[in-house]
Amino acid sequence: MHALSAHACIFIFPGSPDDTDTITTSPGAQARPRARRRAGSGGACAGRSSAARPGSRLPSRGRRGAPVRGARPAPPSRRGGDVHARRVMEAARRQLRVGGGARGRRGAVLLLLLAAAAALADEAEEPRTARQREGERCHYYAGGQVYPGEAARVPVSDHSLHLSQAKISKPAPYWEGTAVINGEFKELKLTDYEGKYLVFFFYPLDFTFVCPTEIIAFSDRIEEFRAINTEVVACSVDSKFTHLAWINTPRKQGGLGPIRIPLLSDLTHQISKDYGVYLEDQGHTLRGLFIVDDKRILRQITMNDLPVGRSVDETLRLVQAFQYTDKRGEVCPAGWKPGSETIKPEEAMRVWWPREEL
Repeated sequence: MHALSAHACIFIFPGSPDDTDTITTSPGAQARPRARRRAGSGGACAGRSSAARPGSRLPSRGRRGAPVRGARPAPPSRRGGDVHARRVMEAARRQLRVGGGARGRRGAVLLLLLAAAAALADEAEEPRTARQREGERCHYYAGGQVYPGEAARVPVSDHSLHLSQAKISKPAPYWEGTAVINGEFKELKLTDYEGKYLVFFFYPLDFTFVCPTEIIAFSDRIEEFRAINTEVVACSVDSKFTHLAWINTPRKQGGLGPIRIPLLSDLTHQISKDYGVYLEDQGHTLRGLFIVDDKRILRQITMNDLPVGRSVDETLRLVQAFQYTDKRGEVCPAGWKPGSETIKPEEAMRVWWPREEL
C-alpha cells in the first residue's frame, strides 16, 4: 500500500477527447493541473465542468492554489493525503459518468482502489491531535494508577462489568472463601454473619495507594460498627498469600500492618462477578460497597471509580439509618443522623391531606 503511494503515477483514461484528468498517487507530490476545457469554450465536455453544474461543490482554492476569499479552510485531518484521496475519488466518478466501456470501468475501479490505499496510508501516518486522543479516553485524573506501572487512562470501550446478581431488597449473593483473620488463614462465608449487619466492600488490589487508606480506616473504627451489631469484611482478587504479605509489611513501606477486619481472597473472581464489580479487561474490581442486613437482605450499594476512596462516616450513618427504620417503622430524611428528626408517613399524610380518608 505504501509502495503504491510512494511513486507518482499518471492515469489518462479514454472518455472524451476534451476530458482528460491527471492523477498522482503520492499524497505529497505536486499534482499537475487538470486539462479541462472551460465551460462555453466549445468541446463535447464543456458543459460537464464542476463549476458549471448547479449544486456542485466548489473547490476551496483558486486557479493557482491560493485560498479563495471566504472559503472555509479544511481542518488539519482533511489536508494532505485526504485531499489527494478525494481527488482520486472525483476522477473515478467522472470516469464512470463518461463511460468508455469495460476499459473505462476497469480504470475507475483501479482509481477507487488507489484512493482507498492513499487514505489508509495517510491515516496510519498522520498523528492524531490531543483533542482527538482525548475523545478516545474515559477521563484523566491525577495519580489515577491502581497498580504500579498500570496506565492511568483507560479507554471507555474497555470498561466491561459483569451482570450483577446483587439487587437491592433481595438476598445478597452467597459467597465463601479463604480470608486472612488476625494473621491466619481461615474459611469464611456469608452465612457466618447471620443475625448481624455486614459491610462487605471490594477494593482493586493489594500494595496500591487508595486501598490501604480505606482498609485501615475501617479497621481503626471497627468497634463503632460492632457496637451496633455490624461486622466489616474487605475483599479483593489477590491471593491469601498476597493478603498476608501485605499485612506483614509495615505501613511506612506501603503495607497494612496489623488490621482488625478480615481480608477475603477472591482468586477465581467469582464473588466479584456475582456482585457486579469485576472489570474483565483490567483483572480487578471497582470500589464496590454493600450493606447486608441481619436477614441477609441487601440494603445498599455504593460503587466508586478507582481514584476516590469511600467514607467510613457515611457507611456508619447508613447502617444506623437502616437499623433505625427497621425497628421504628419511620423513614429517615436526607442527611439523617442518630438523634435527628424522622418522618412518620401516616402523620405526614394527615397533615398534607387532612380531608382525605387514608
